[in-house]
Amino acid sequence: MTNPREQPAAALRAFDSVRSLRDFVGRPAIRSASVVIGQDLIDRFACVTRDRQWIHVDPERAAAESPYGGTIAHGFLLLSLLSCWQSSCIAFPGAAVVLNYGFDRVRFTAPVRSGARVSACFALDQVAEPRPGEARCAWAVTVRAEESPRPAVHADWRIVVRYEEAGSG
Repeated sequence: MTNPREQPAAALRAFDSVRSLRDFVGRPAIRSASVVIGQDLIDRFACVTRDRQWIHVDPERAAAESPYGGTIAHGFLLLSLLSCWQSSCIAFPGAAVVLNYGFDRVRFTAPVRSGARVSACFALDQVAEPRPGEARCAWAVTVRAEESPRPAVHADWRIVVRYEEAGSG
């Protein structure tokens, strides 16, 4: 099921200035490459975050007791992959720095089962230029497993892009 604001995964979309970002506001979302969320990745994330809840790391118990029939990815694992997904489909040539600025809203709306192939779509909702050459971007992000009827994550993600030349806006 596709959203009218999404386009198929394609070539890298480059934003080389604040103006190019502003011009993209409201256009169809950019789809990332897919990543397989395997049990090994889930287990490694559980070790790093020390979140070893059985629904994530115990395949036998999850198969027997979970309403999902198996283990599922941590919601925070999916959020942590946003930078990976974004870099697979969006570039900022000429940027001196690209920074995470935070989230205004995050919702985990469907489970992602171990082994699922997952991608993200990035729709640019807003761009502000607080100073020349700096873009504060508001991206509406949707993360979806290929076989799932609904998105797993909805997030309003904020990033800051500072271009090397202040007059590039």
